[in-house]
Amino acid sequence: MPLLIIGELLAILVYAPSFWVRRVMAKHSKEIAGLPGTGGELALHLIERFELTGIKVEETAANTDHFDPSGPTVRLSPLNLNGKSLAAIAVAAHEVGHAIQFYRREKVFELRTPLAIGGLICISLLLQLGGAFAYLIISPEEWDASFNKALPVLVEGEYVDASQLPAIRQVLKAAALTYFAAALANVLHIGRWFMILKM
Repeated sequence: MPLLIIGELLAILVYAPSFWVRRVMAKHSKEIAGLPGTGGELALHLIERFELTGIKVEETAANTDHFDPSGPTVRLSPLNLNGKSLAAIAVAAHEVGHAIQFYRREKVFELRTPLAIGGLICISLLLQLGGAFAYLIISPEEWDASFNKALPVLVEGEYVDASQLPAIRQVLKAAALTYFAAALANVLHIGRWFMILKM
């Protein structure tokens, strides 16, 4: 019985952040006619503005917005690439924030490198545990991209009205917490394994 309660608590911890991220993104994905451009257009503008030579912008599969340093490419989902919504411009600015980190060779961006190249773990349980700790390692990078790069860019460049800032902050927070939600999912899987092994 206690294991069942622990499992249910883990499930709540895992799915609540994921649900919140999806809810925030959906809430702020409504098209706004007054915005001067799409998320993709803003990404291109910011790349030019910050002189990020060689950084490209491409469309990627739905819900897989990311910066790929091997490109180097800012990849945006169709909704965020072509959309004129607060979510689209905030996510685009967030991913360009990663491009700025990469281009300037900032130490905070290097936090991700050991995870990408460093230890392929053979045992599934260790992979899941590693995924859970991954967020702790790269969380400074995610927060930096949202609140030290994207937010100042959107505010100082006057890309959004002051009235839109609370929504922008919420989207940027959701973008930064995407990995946190994934990490908690890994914790749930570890909990399931322990419950199975206990039986």
